[in-house]
Amino acid sequence: MPTSMPDIANQAQAHIEGTLDWVGMSNIEMPFMVASESGLPQQVAARVEAFVSLDDAKAKGIHMSRLYLAVDELANDDVLSGSSIRKLLDYFIESHNDISQQARVSFAFEYLLRRKSLVSGKQGWKGYPVTISAVRNNGKTELEMQVGITYSSTCPCSAALARQLIQEAFQKQFHDEDLNIDDVVAWLGTTDGIVATPHSQRSLADIKVKLSDDTDILPIVAMIDRVEAALKTPVQAAVKREDEQEFARLNGQNLMFCEDAARLLQYELSKNSTILDFWIRVNHYESLHAHDAVSITTKGITGGYRA
Repeated sequence: MPTSMPDIANQAQAHIEGTLDWVGMSNIEMPFMVASESGLPQQVAARVEAFVSLDDAKAKGIHMSRLYLAVDELANDDVLSGSSIRKLLDYFIESHNDISQQARVSFAFEYLLRRKSLVSGKQGWKGYPVTISAVRNNGKTELEMQVGITYSSTCPCSAALARQLIQEAFQKQFHDEDLNIDDVVAWLGTTDGIVATPHSQRSLADIKVKLSDDTDILPIVAMIDRVEAALKTPVQAAVKREDEQEFARLNGQNLMFCEDAARLLQYELSKNSTILDFWIRVNHYESLHAHDAVSITTKGITGGYRA
């Protein structure tokens, strides 16, 4: 007769007693179908972290295989949504009900969207880093979504300095002539006419939001659309010359310091009642300086995110 396999986690007592905040696994690699607001679910390749608290000071450890198998079942049999995440965390605690009272999980992945160009109508894929996190404690689940969105930022100070140089070049060229509109237009189309350009740089808006308790379909696309519409200069995918020209125009009409970008997003997210709290960090990866320009802000509620 085969002997039963030992279960040290159940049978052995901890050499040193003590509770632990979280015990589990990270970097679990699995594919998931993410429920979409705009049609069919999208498959993503995610890295998962799964934890439960170890509240029994005498317990040797948790049952990690139960966490893994539950995550695997979600990946194979369900879509990633608010309701499926709550169900997963409930099982984490149920499967450890004698030693754990809290559970947490996170899913980090790149979400691909088909984005249309500004003018030509060409389309291309853009990837957005997303992390979905949730914590279950005392029967309540807190659901958090984090999204990274790249955009272009043009420095207002640099633009003003460039305009001054253009004014000086114009005055030097035409100061003693009767102006002819055709001559001016032709001159403005040369490198002598535009003697300086403002500096701009790729920038990143990193946003965390706490979602309302009744959230089911994760509002990934809605958040990306809202942020890109507020900033007006999102990084493009497929572009033709007319798209590049429109992008240049949008940059010129939406000059922004990192403070401006953070305030724009703060105002925009404050209008959304489904967002319980938010944390915003904008990084402008400077082309002038060797360092970055950064602004961080929160909704500012009591007990909420801290800057």
